[in-house]
Amino acid sequence: MTQTDPRRYSPSAERNGPPILAELRRLLPSTGLLLEIASGTGQHAAHCAPGLPGWHWQPTEHEDEALPSIRAWCAGLERVRPPLRLDVLAWPWPRTLPLGVDAVFCANMIHIAPWPCTGALMRGAAALLSPTGLLLTYGPYLEDGVATSPGNLAFDADLRARDPAWGLRRVAEVAERARAEGLVLCERVPMPANNLLLVWARAPAAPGAAP
Repeated sequence: MTQTDPRRYSPSAERNGPPILAELRRLLPSTGLLLEIASGTGQHAAHCAPGLPGWHWQPTEHEDEALPSIRAWCAGLERVRPPLRLDVLAWPWPRTLPLGVDAVFCANMIHIAPWPCTGALMRGAAALLSPTGLLLTYGPYLEDGVATSPGNLAFDADLRARDPAWGLRRVAEVAERARAEGLVLCERVPMPANNLLLVWARAPAAPGAAP
């Protein structure tokens, strides 16, 4: 009897894996622990973890049915931990998640989730990141003063038709939610297909603030 392959497949994850990995190599130190939020099919972990030999990768996903796909894509990758279920809106986040992570990576969740999930992501990342850790968010955004591509406009309309709570978010509004949790945008990286990789870090301590 042939066993059904549990792996799900995302063409966009297949395409954007190489450019994401190239930026992770540039932005991250040589070693660390990365927590991935909304791992989806598991393709990002499967592609990027082998290219970051000094890093351990912890996938998470809200959808129970996606966990077998993540496990299958990452089978045999010793530095990828078994996926954990995570609902970003359920606070506090599970104690099974690692503390003091060196990076939190989240691709294509912010626009395919209700707006409160963005604030929850920022809150959780701020709680789990090490003092020098980075939050990296990837996907399409709307930017004040920057023309939105026709493809992203159509994608935004399609998302909102599927679920009125979904849609592309304005970078300025995401940054406002990040600031509320002590995180600031420190780099904006243009990516293929009109996507952005946004890099967030802890806000510098105010002069004279207690350590």
